Amino acid sequence: MSTPSTVDRAFETALYDTAADALDTAASLLAADPAADVELARRGEEFVATAWRRGWQPADLVRIVRRELDDVHVRLVAALIRAQAPDDRARGPRWAAQLDDLPDAEATAPPRADRFSHATAVLELYRLLLRLPGLEPLEAGAAGEAPRRGRENRPESRALARIRALLAKAEATGYPEEAEALSAKAQELMARHSVDEALLAAQAQGSATSPDTPGACRIGVEPPYEQAKAVLLDAVADANHCRAVWNETFGFSTVVGFEADLEAVELLYTSLLVQAEAAMTKAEAGQRAGGRKRTKTFRQSFLAAYAHRAGTRLRAAAEAATEAAATGAADANLLPVLASREVAVTDRVERMFPQTTTTRLRGAADAAGWTEGTRAADAARVGHHRPLKRG
Repeated sequence: MSTPSTVDRAFETALYDTAADALDTAASLLAADPAADVELARRGEEFVATAWRRGWQPADLVRIVRRELDDVHVRLVAALIRAQAPDDRARGPRWAAQLDDLPDAEATAPPRADRFSHATAVLELYRLLLRLPGLEPLEAGAAGEAPRRGRENRPESRALARIRALLAKAEATGYPEEAEALSAKAQELMARHSVDEALLAAQAQGSATSPDTPGACRIGVEPPYEQAKAVLLDAVADANHCRAVWNETFGFSTVVGFEADLEAVELLYTSLLVQAEAAMTKAEAGQRAGGRKRTKTFRQSFLAAYAHRAGTRLRAAAEAATEAAATGAADANLLPVLASREVAVTDRVERMFPQTTTTRLRGAADAAGWTEGTRAADAARVGHHRPLKRG
């Protein structure tokens, strides 16, 4: 019996047959033929390459495998991604960063499983990879678009370094008011940085239209309380001239915007999550000391209020910084540049997601949680937040 035939028979049995014993039968075939291991791994790399053609990226695969399967499958898919990478084309710094962030298989490897258990896990993973649907392509040049230019090969600016430092201080402080002030300052710097990038791009072309085109990235929205976290990400994106579309099924939001703004959204959302969870833990401890037991509803309401209030504060900080830049700008093209970039972002969102639905936040019914979340984010009034867009 040839090795390819063993793998083919196992796949026919396990991947395309829904019978209850199909997986065990296929795993037994593979376990009995050690010579099939190389071919089995090669087929796995083909599944990974197919996922890339369907619009998936390394972080997406790891995320969906972690959500649907177990740690052993996460290690397996990370190994496949690493093995396939040398045969892949260059895909830019964001993709390279995702490869660098893959789970370290050697550091976390469990004791070696028997051949049958290993084959079972591999087939379970391949079943998942085989059934992945297509996602909206994110890469520059996808779907006939012109490649983006600008920050791809440039070192991190001094502005971003300052923003990172401010957010690190906000995460480290034990005082919510100080964290809020530092985050607001970081948002002001982000807004100024965005204006500077827009003007540089427009000047490079010599007109009021930027030579860049909007890009896109996916940011994981992890359980628990995904909906409140998606609202927070939506607020951060909105404050930074980006648009976010939430995919609840696969646990991420796609954020569309210009590169400098996407960097700002990733930085600020990650930092605000750390700050929110720290403040929530502290507030929850106080509630428990008072005899409260409704932890889940308290947390849901806390994060919902935090997202709404933080969004209001971020937008106010961004609008003030942008207005100040426009007032003091020597370049009269600033407002047309910003308007043209907003139109470009909206256009790309509509082309990527021609059909979206909206959803309202559920489960934010705990008054104490809402009050504490509001206090943690800001003391100002909150306006109504626009509904989440979902692909």
